Amino acid sequence: MDLEVKAAYADDLLDQLNRTVFRQQQQIESLARELLALRQQFAASGVPGTGGAADERPPHY
Repeated sequence: MDLEVKAAYADDLLDQLNRTVFRQQQQIESLARELLALRQQFAASGVPGTGGAADERPPHY
């Protein structure tokens, strides 16, 4: 009887963990798409100085 109860709890816990991992994966994929869209928007904006620190003029010029 005790083993059946423990097995039932283990099954419930496994189901909860699977749902949590699934939701987290959905959120990760959503954030990755949003990041990609922001990168594309930023690249398309043509903002000067986006080339990094190597393209910037030193302050003494």
